[in-house]
Amino acid sequence: MIPVNILAVRYLASANDTLCKALGAPEGYPCLGLITTDCDDATYIALDEATKAANVQVCFGQSFYAGAANASTPNTGEVLGILCAATPGAVRSGMEAAVSALGRLGFEAAGDVPYLAHTVSSCGRFLAREAGVPEGSALAYLIAPPLESMYAMDAALKAADVVLCKLYAPPSPTNFGGGLLTGTQSACAAACGAFAEAVAEVAQRPK
Repeated sequence: MIPVNILAVRYLASANDTLCKALGAPEGYPCLGLITTDCDDATYIALDEATKAANVQVCFGQSFYAGAANASTPNTGEVLGILCAATPGAVRSGMEAAVSALGRLGFEAAGDVPYLAHTVSSCGRFLAREAGVPEGSALAYLIAPPLESMYAMDAALKAADVVLCKLYAPPSPTNFGGGLLTGTQSACAAACGAFAEAVAEVAQRPK
């Protein structure tokens, strides 16, 4: 597994009201937690974990162009995620859960081709909103380089009884592609396995 590097974490116990509104924080959620890492998709999964561990919401999550290898400054990385909460304790608990999750997450590699094929057994509020599914649904979170992602997405959809909820058509801001599938937990795991196998096939025999 390719580990995720956490680059910067900061807290705002009582952020400016105008800033909170512009970032999408609900009224009464003035406490913010900010994090940057060198892996956007793993961070989105970790932020979702935060919504299950504490009374927090993800008010902002944005991937940066080209990817972490081309980050413009040392702490920029590949993504900025922002949690919001009603109290400083809640936002800190949520961020601690996200940081803990990042220690277990990361991309795999098929040769020189990095990919993510992760089964979310029970999604929280953030990924449920992203996928348009009820909280607690199982998801297959699938990401790879452009050609590999679309080729492997077809394999994943054919391998199990899953439904495509969201397609990240390439190129994403980081020049990858993929999507979110839903089904039973076992079906999502099977889809992840098929996706990984298809990415490896392309990596071994690209032409």
